[in-house]
Amino acid sequence: MVATLHNIRQLQGPQFLHVVTQKGHGYQPAEDNPGKYHGVGKFDPSNGDSVGASIKKTYTQVFGEWLVDMAGQDQRLVGITPAMCDGSGLNDFAEKYPERFFDVGIAEQHALTFAAGMACDGLKPVVAIYSTFLQRAYDQLIHDIALQNLPVVFAIDRAGLVGADGPTHAGSFDLSYLRCIPNMVVMAPSDENECRQMLYTAYLHDGPSAVRYPRGSGTGVAIAEEMTALPLGRGLVRREGKKVAILAFGSMVCPSLQAAESLDATVADMRFVKPLDIDLIKDLASRHELIVTVEENVIGGGAGAAVMEALQDMGMTVETLCLGLPDTFIEHGVHETMLANCGLNSEGIIASIEKKLT
Repeated sequence: MVATLHNIRQLQGPQFLHVVTQKGHGYQPAEDNPGKYHGVGKFDPSNGDSVGASIKKTYTQVFGEWLVDMAGQDQRLVGITPAMCDGSGLNDFAEKYPERFFDVGIAEQHALTFAAGMACDGLKPVVAIYSTFLQRAYDQLIHDIALQNLPVVFAIDRAGLVGADGPTHAGSFDLSYLRCIPNMVVMAPSDENECRQMLYTAYLHDGPSAVRYPRGSGTGVAIAEEMTALPLGRGLVRREGKKVAILAFGSMVCPSLQAAESLDATVADMRFVKPLDIDLIKDLASRHELIVTVEENVIGGGAGAAVMEALQDMGMTVETLCLGLPDTFIEHGVHETMLANCGLNSEGIIASIEKKLT
């Protein structure tokens, strides 16, 4: 390579250098399974086995298992990915149903228009995509899918902060850019089982729907094999308390419950960002002094903003506090530390609420 580059420098006129590479070249485990080592964590170099991996299932695994199960029940289901088969958990589906698996390459816009065409022809497309990559296909999402109210399911991985993958891969904006689109249903699971049931709910919905879930594992709850559709736009009170009501979305339910133990606060797992559970918001606002929203998404235009709009529409006056990601790009780091720095761990939630109450 170096000799060739030196030679090119001496040549006159435009030059074209074509380098044929092999992913993982020189390390046998990576050559045998290049997808596994695309974004690799700690591993034992002697055998390539992961080190320190959680025994809990990741949300990506939960999605992959649901997809195979759902495909076994409905032959109309097709899976689409823009070159993220391994990262989005589609490997088992691709192996079991190769004729229903479509990798369109790094072409997110095409993935969505392709899904729209399939939905128009009576199929049931499931698009597995990272939150940050869905941004590339925003026009297609609006014009090709939402405008026609087509039944396309978006399994949105890497929602929220993504630790070492950094700001280019952080899914910080999807709640904001999805909830403003007509016909969209937007869900955020608080644990692995809720993720499975939400994916089923999305699949049964006769219109565009999105389930956004974070990178990594959840809380480790038992996952029900049976799939049950959730009532559309209905949240769930997870803890009854006094004075303060925390309306938590997705990954923020767990730290909110931990914070509520110290504050003796009510906690609602809102489940749906769109449609919102207006009746639940009205009930909580009528019997609490402070309404707090918590989300792993930017505050601007996010789930908290949707709650504030709902309170305004209902003419309800109550003290409010919106917690979420700050208006800045957040650099690489350990996920737990990043959340703490944003005030989105249990201690940060407690500190923000106590400050508001003083």
